[in-house]
Amino acid sequence: MVMLGYTNSRPVRIVGPNREILTLETLPPPHTTRWVASRKAQVVTAVQSGLLPLDEALSRYNLSLAEYYSWEDALDRSGVAGLRVAAVQLDRAARRSRQLLNS
Repeated sequence: MVMLGYTNSRPVRIVGPNREILTLETLPPPHTTRWVASRKAQVVTAVQSGLLPLDEALSRYNLSLAEYYSWEDALDRSGVAGLRVAAVQLDRAARRSRQLLNS
């Protein structure tokens, strides 16, 4: 990830997951309720790069720590496509099947 500018050791803008320039002003609006994969990816990228501290992201978007980490894990494993609801549901089903087979 390329950092483009800093203020107080925090980047002012970053290159987002779709190669767009992200700033605090261009992130999804606070209290977003409709979470498409691209918005989730923007939030995770902003937190990982230091643009948005994790505690501020949780508060700003009313997320639980578990929900944020599930987004981060999905993005790390499968990219933006892994953040789609259908992909998450398929992943859960596959994990349940593996657990049943191992029981």
